[in-house]
Amino acid sequence: MRLLIALLALLCLARAATAASTEADYKAAMAAAAAAEQQAGSLKNQWTVTEQALAAATKAAAANDFDTAVKQAQQAEALAKASIAQAKEQAEAWKAAVVR
Repeated sequence: MRLLIALLALLCLARAATAASTEADYKAAMAAAAAAEQQAGSLKNQWTVTEQALAAATKAAAANDFDTAVKQAQQAEALAKASIAQAKEQAEAWKAAVVR
């Protein structure tokens, strides 16, 4: 439940991006998203929807639609951070299921 709440909060923050984004804004957002996705990969918990958001951001940037590109990159970062939180939570949660 905590994971779902965190995911929703992150997605809301990602959608709160300001208008008139620039290529520099896109590059910064994409760098943050890529770093979070790399961390998720190191935990072996990458989500396919994160990859889709990264691809959408790249496509929007190629079309010079930096507002959409930034929003998609921020969404990808939020999703990657949620997958990181899930991996960390599950790394401990299994202990509660062990029969003693």
